[in-house]
Amino acid sequence: MYRYITNTDMWITIGKASVKILFIYIVARILVKVLLGSINRIFQQRGKFQVDERRMETMRSLASNVVTYVIYFVAILSILTQLGFNLAPVLASAGVVGLAVGFGAQNLVRDVITGFFIIFEDQFAVGDYVTTGNFTGTVQEIGLRITKIKSITGEVHIIPNGSITEVTNFSTQNSVAVLDISVAYEEDVERVVGILKEELEKAPMEIEELIGVPNVLGVQNFGASEVVIRLTADCKPMGHFSANRKLRAMIKRIFDERGIEIPYPRLVTIPNPKEKV
Repeated sequence: MYRYITNTDMWITIGKASVKILFIYIVARILVKVLLGSINRIFQQRGKFQVDERRMETMRSLASNVVTYVIYFVAILSILTQLGFNLAPVLASAGVVGLAVGFGAQNLVRDVITGFFIIFEDQFAVGDYVTTGNFTGTVQEIGLRITKIKSITGEVHIIPNGSITEVTNFSTQNSVAVLDISVAYEEDVERVVGILKEELEKAPMEIEELIGVPNVLGVQNFGASEVVIRLTADCKPMGHFSANRKLRAMIKRIFDERGIEIPYPRLVTIPNPKEKV
């Protein structure tokens, strides 16, 4: 035991291997940092590419993932070599290992393949607002294996790509804002509709999310104390939420200026003529 501990050649070998491992680790970290910085600079020059911004961001995220995984994989193989592992038999038996991995890591392979299809088919991209399964939110990252979706309340859902079978993308096409506006029964409905059509001509200039003049469809329903008038408005992708709020504020201002009454519940008391006052 004493001879083993005091073996100078052994400690020299361990020291050399430790220095080489540290060197490999440092080089790998530097390479990852430099290459990720280069990728970011390349994809920031969007003017040279005929690709929309959302797809560029997705491709940047994927390229960053691939570079990181490849560099660290090579670094791990190099470190194992320094530790004395003979990788030649391992690489030579890649067919057997591949078969074992095929059975043991089916979900991992499925996640990676699905990730590539998501990106190259442009099903959704970073920044899109989507619904998949029970999750709804903004896509933060699309990686080789997982997709991160941030909900409107701040939670980040990490979803394996292989489990994404159905996706509803709200960000690729124009959206439509649908508003039901209530007015009192005492109001002249034709007058209200005419005022709305006249005043809402200015809406696209005040509300940037709109891509056209809102369409006043007319009477939609009769309520307990109100007549419901429906209007629709074409908006930019995902702009209907904001447009809805801004249109309601605008219509409230119009009603106040034109003296149009907004309904409210009323209680009418009818005295019984048989009762003595």
